Amino acid sequence: MPTTSDCLLPTLAERLARARSDLAMGLPCLLTHQGNRAVIIAVEPLSQARFEALQQRLGTPELILTAQRAQAIMPAVGDIDDPLVRLHPPASAGFEWFKDLSDPQLDADRRPAGPLHMIRSLQTPLHGLSIKLVKLAELLPAVAIFTVEDDANLDDLPFATLVADQALEALLIPPALAQVSAAALPLEAHDLGRLQIFRDPDGGKEHYAIEIGTPDRNQPVLARVHSACFTGDVLGSLKCDCGPQLRAALARMGQEGSGVLLYLNQEGRGIGLANKMRAYALQAQGLDTVEANHRIGYDDDERDFRVAAGMLRALGFSAIRLLTNNPAKVQTFHDGDVAVVEQLPLRVGRNMHNQDYLSVKALKSGHSL
Repeated sequence: MPTTSDCLLPTLAERLARARSDLAMGLPCLLTHQGNRAVIIAVEPLSQARFEALQQRLGTPELILTAQRAQAIMPAVGDIDDPLVRLHPPASAGFEWFKDLSDPQLDADRRPAGPLHMIRSLQTPLHGLSIKLVKLAELLPAVAIFTVEDDANLDDLPFATLVADQALEALLIPPALAQVSAAALPLEAHDLGRLQIFRDPDGGKEHYAIEIGTPDRNQPVLARVHSACFTGDVLGSLKCDCGPQLRAALARMGQEGSGVLLYLNQEGRGIGLANKMRAYALQAQGLDTVEANHRIGYDDDERDFRVAAGMLRALGFSAIRLLTNNPAKVQTFHDGDVAVVEQLPLRVGRNMHNQDYLSVKALKSGHSL
């Protein structure tokens, strides 16, 4: 039986949420692994004053980048086997060296001090968790990591603290979304609509389920999983096909009289709107969607569609007719015990501004276009 004190302590999920939030604000976190300790801080929101204070207290940090980002700034290195790269700063390096290496918007104007020295020693969960947390905060995936010596006392610094291997294991589990509210919502597509809000109990994102009509839970439901796209869904951007896909899916559900659309807050393929705009700026320089993501330091697609399978099960659906061109969504539902009895293409929204974007989706991401 847990004690009162136990009930007041944060759970692992809550500690992860705090660490993600602290990093987004430019605060440090403390990670531990098998007796080793490290203080990490995201480079993007890092201030010079805080960097210098940490350096004075803990010594010179390493810089951790993803392999994609490292290859973009060190093309002569060639293929990198590890997902992360650890760099030791030269003696002359200061705060700006970390910023220069991390931000793709500075690549053309300012080259960082060199030479760049890759640390070849074995990577640990401390390094992997560092980048994972910064990605979850939708920041540039670059981390300054300070090794904490055994005799160092950090009791006066109330950092969020995580045991690295436990945290990584917890992040493999899809969020246990909870239904928090619902109400009728007449829509242009159908006047019998219902909007249900799902929330991650650990303080993560909210996702939305829009039911059209009164879908029969005993029959495969017409379904669409749609990732948030502020530029396309709200502003009518012509750089993608998201807005037309959203409206076409709702219109088809209205025509058939029932359906469910899951709206996931995973903007920009899961990298967030700020990074999406960075990618757009890089695309204006001639990179395609995937190449731009890599230059920033992200994978081709960072979204997690497992939450959609959990939402459907919570709504009482076990089989769907899925409106999608994306094979990854189909596979995720199969893995999540939701049967996809039919995959229905949704080929709309092609125009002169997004032809190359759609071609890259087909060639590099396997979309059926």
